[in-house]
Amino acid sequence: EMIDGGELGRIQYIYSNRLNLGKIRREENILWSFAPHDISVILGLVGELPEAVQAQGGNYLHQQIADVTVSLLSFRSGVKAHIFVSWLHPFKEQKLIVVGDRKMAVFDDVEPKDKLLLYPHSIDWKNHLPVANKAEARPIAFDPVEPLRAECLHFLECVRARTRPRTDGEEGLRVLTVLQQCQEALGHSSRSRPLFPSEEAKPYFAHESAFVDENVEIGEGTSIWHVSHVLKGSRIGKHCKIGQNVVVGPNVTIGNSVKIQNNVSVYEGVTLEDHVFCGPSVVFTNVLNPRSEIPRMKEHKPTVVKRGATLGANCTILCGITIGQYAFVGAGAVVTKHVPDFALVRGNPANITGWMCACGVKLKVKGNRAACHSCHRRYTKKQDLIQPLPGRGHNQKT
Repeated sequence: EMIDGGELGRIQYIYSNRLNLGKIRREENILWSFAPHDISVILGLVGELPEAVQAQGGNYLHQQIADVTVSLLSFRSGVKAHIFVSWLHPFKEQKLIVVGDRKMAVFDDVEPKDKLLLYPHSIDWKNHLPVANKAEARPIAFDPVEPLRAECLHFLECVRARTRPRTDGEEGLRVLTVLQQCQEALGHSSRSRPLFPSEEAKPYFAHESAFVDENVEIGEGTSIWHVSHVLKGSRIGKHCKIGQNVVVGPNVTIGNSVKIQNNVSVYEGVTLEDHVFCGPSVVFTNVLNPRSEIPRMKEHKPTVVKRGATLGANCTILCGITIGQYAFVGAGAVVTKHVPDFALVRGNPANITGWMCACGVKLKVKGNRAACHSCHRRYTKKQDLIQPLPGRGHNQKT
């Protein structure tokens, strides 16, 4: 009645404490045992559902059951509320406090008399600073009716008169909705986060399951996904996409805008230039004649994949060779020798079976000329090699 009549002014904050030693339960936590009453009261006072809910708690007597919780409710109207419940408190406390911009009301259900007090405190502004003016509390009289008895009588009267009770099934559903939101928030809050970040935000993204060693360079906009590992001394350019279960390094150089699909290991000695595409499960090697019992870590043969080249899924690249610019290695091919620029190679061992445009379309070669029907780039064939011609549509670097 005081809220509806405007005596407290604009409601700003509501908080309730429902604390005691016991009764300790095992079929539910303290949130579901104590908090429903206070949630119901707060929803009734505010007249709306919260738009945001937070909750934290502590499990002390049983690792799966919260003994203490604090729930924070934020309402669209600007009202904030918190509910503190515990069955591990040294004494019984049952308070509801409503803070308005004019007055404050305190309901203390433990007090034998003067359960409801009205505090006409005010806040004045002096020299642009808020100053609290305290005033004596004024007890508010009301009929000392047993709450549960009054609730039951109200219900019976609604049944007789066929009217809607104050706390009907819909109100119960709203309370359960808030309880469930608090429970979900309680679960999320159990995941600890560092209070102070150990380092500044990185310009690249690495999934929480990825491993990035120290002494690596990773460019802006690069993404590194699940269970991938970038080893020390490696350099990855800008805007690369490193898929799942990828190993890079140590001491590997990868250019800009490179895409590496899942399950690829880019070993030491391999260099991928800008815009290289590695399909799923591409295999690189770095030793020609490996033996388990003979260490040959100092016998790495360098492998270079030039700008714009595509390596198809499950192909194998033997070490010590170069894949030319915009070359295209077919899926499952085994590459044992150098691949010229723009060449399409397939098979085991891989052989040249055609020529590819920089845009990824197979070229039609007539005589010593070739043109792309998609992007209109033009090429010439000299000494069994394809070379780009300057002109319309040609903008690749050579």
